[in-house]
Amino acid sequence: MSDTIHLYVNMSGNTIPGTSFATIGEALASLPDVPASESGKQFPAPVSELPPVILHIGKGIYREKLVITRPNITFEGTGGDETILVYGDAAFDLMPEGDKRGTFRTASVRIDTHDFTARNLTFQNDSGYGHTVGQALAVYVDGDRNAFYNCRFLGSQDTIFDAPLPLKEAQPGGFKGPGEFKPRTIGRHYYENCFIQGDVDFIFGSGIAWFEHCTIFSKLPGDRIPPESPESEVIYGYVTAASTPQEEPYGYVFHECKLESDCPPNSIYLGRPWREWAKTVFLHCELGAHIHPAGWQDWKKPHDHFYYGEYNSYGPGASPATRADFSHQLTDAEAAEYTVERVMKGWEPQTF
Repeated sequence: MSDTIHLYVNMSGNTIPGTSFATIGEALASLPDVPASESGKQFPAPVSELPPVILHIGKGIYREKLVITRPNITFEGTGGDETILVYGDAAFDLMPEGDKRGTFRTASVRIDTHDFTARNLTFQNDSGYGHTVGQALAVYVDGDRNAFYNCRFLGSQDTIFDAPLPLKEAQPGGFKGPGEFKPRTIGRHYYENCFIQGDVDFIFGSGIAWFEHCTIFSKLPGDRIPPESPESEVIYGYVTAASTPQEEPYGYVFHECKLESDCPPNSIYLGRPWREWAKTVFLHCELGAHIHPAGWQDWKKPHDHFYYGEYNSYGPGASPATRADFSHQLTDAEAAEYTVERVMKGWEPQTF
């Protein structure tokens, strides 16, 4: 394999001749087109023969709408609070042809390739709250062996779309966007030491994903006024909305994560099934008081199809005795089945 290519994006003016760019888009455009043999979305994806590329992204706010199609790229920032990739498209935006943008054309960053890695930066969609502007993706993660370390994901409704799409939309035109007519091929995605913020279904999709030591923050929507009576039950959101394909044994796995919030107690569900075979499990996670005692919502899907489980949850939101009767409290033997190697089907992402 060829030597690694290093490119530098720097807003401060301190450039390295021949390798520095003012924007991330310019740096990506400088790379040769991906050969046709590399562009197919085979899964598991073959290891690319292209040389690896590391994009060193300096401190700054990069307001760019990005699409990454070249495999084997790493985005290396200077810190989640220093390197910020942000855009503001939202589902309710009107397009030039007169229709609404819809969920899947909103992504600030779309990763449409395999072996993409991001470290020490923020992905953000700052269009506004979902109740006001509609769904708004910070990232659209589509591809195999994609990994994120020490990253922040900031949004409201639908912050992370962990692709692919389900096979069929619920309403005609509901999947309008880059993945609408693509084969639904399942990728493996890994998140470690990340901060993920949103309110409604803010981790959703059909991918297989492992979340290691992440902080999952359910943000109180600023366009909703809490009820005057503290006894009034108002649901402010759902952490996950998986749409795992029926044939896949694993969907989303959260391991030693911390669930935090500024929402009232009992106002957030751990998940609901976007499609009927959704699979989501929390292992050794600390749950805040915002988690509803029932834990899970069925979204009117058949109870014997989706799978929701917990093992050794703790904290004020952990309440095994009150959990929905269709959910599972895993035994020691069942929990032992959930390993990175097994869930990721043999792919061993780098760990820190």
